[in-house]
Amino acid sequence: MGIYIPTTMADHWLKLLICVIALSNTKVNVRASEMVNITLLSNAVEKGAVCLDGSPAGYHYAKGYGDGANSWMIYLPGGGWCGRKQSCIDRVKYSPMLSSTKNITQETFGAILSPNKTSNPDFYNWNRVFIRYCDGSSFMGDVKKVDPETNLHKRGSRIFTAVIDELLSKGLKNAKNAMLTGNSAGGLATILNCDRFRALVPNANTVKCVSDSGFFIHAKNLPNAAGRERTFARVVHFHCFFPENLVADIKTPLFLLNSDFDKFQIQVNLKPHPVDNPGWVNCTRNITTCTPPQLQIIKDFRNTFLETVKGLGNNPSRGLFINSCYIHDFLYLMGRYNSQDSPKLHNKAIGDWYFNRSSVRLIDTKIDYPLDCKIGSGNFV
Repeated sequence: MGIYIPTTMADHWLKLLICVIALSNTKVNVRASEMVNITLLSNAVEKGAVCLDGSPAGYHYAKGYGDGANSWMIYLPGGGWCGRKQSCIDRVKYSPMLSSTKNITQETFGAILSPNKTSNPDFYNWNRVFIRYCDGSSFMGDVKKVDPETNLHKRGSRIFTAVIDELLSKGLKNAKNAMLTGNSAGGLATILNCDRFRALVPNANTVKCVSDSGFFIHAKNLPNAAGRERTFARVVHFHCFFPENLVADIKTPLFLLNSDFDKFQIQVNLKPHPVDNPGWVNCTRNITTCTPPQLQIIKDFRNTFLETVKGLGNNPSRGLFINSCYIHDFLYLMGRYNSQDSPKLHNKAIGDWYFNRSSVRLIDTKIDYPLDCKIGSGNFV
């Protein structure tokens, strides 16, 4: 398949990635980030664009300047999902940062949102927007009725549309370049909303999407397939939700950044039957404690992940950066996106792909064991 490119340059990049991730320590300069105040969405309640608890949707906006004045990056953060009534009630009660805008004032803009030209050379002076993830359904919910007993609002789709509409009035309508990106649940939201985003900014010359750790696979032949189906069906109520069933039909150029040993998917979604398999929790927390059968399940996940990516076909506009680190999420922490002590692998790949400096289809097909990648001062794993 075309997505596997065993070229000398590709092998060089992948070997460099492995060495950097395995050996690098990150010394993050505080000037590589900035604190950005929250903006509550105008007329949010009237538009129905509210969080789980009914508070108005919000976003953080850093205005672009210079040659980035007409370029926009919209970031959708992760934070899991709640699909059942009780899990959403618990989310409001115990995770207010993911269910409300009450008491939220600022957000740190670092990594791909960083204002630092050295660490983020392609996007540092763009208009950068972080939309609060407070709906618990990857910005897909649109339930008009509110349960009076719980006061739960499932309005993620309205939040996305209303925030983009407000940003259009702030200059997004004049964008020459636009990017929708996000990590984990936000990476999934990026895939699900990619073509929708393109339609909302029809006048932009270049619109592309970057999904970080949002390629959640069905893996129907691996343990807990039914559990994965139930989990994702609760979020959007149809089984073709799995990205592998959607990506091939997306018209807007899409970049997939992911590990084929995605830690979240292995820890949370891939549960052997029975789910209380002895030592599974310890195994997924510390790979060195895994038994041979447990490790084989993890390797089977990796092989299934690569086959699923291969099955997407060879779309020339699609970017790929698939590595073997036992982690989840790359773009939001500086130690994962970039480092003062390491080559700018992820941001270079994304920048090269976005600006058509080169095609980027890098897949680690050689490492068949999850790598313990300790970038980010120990925060990587």
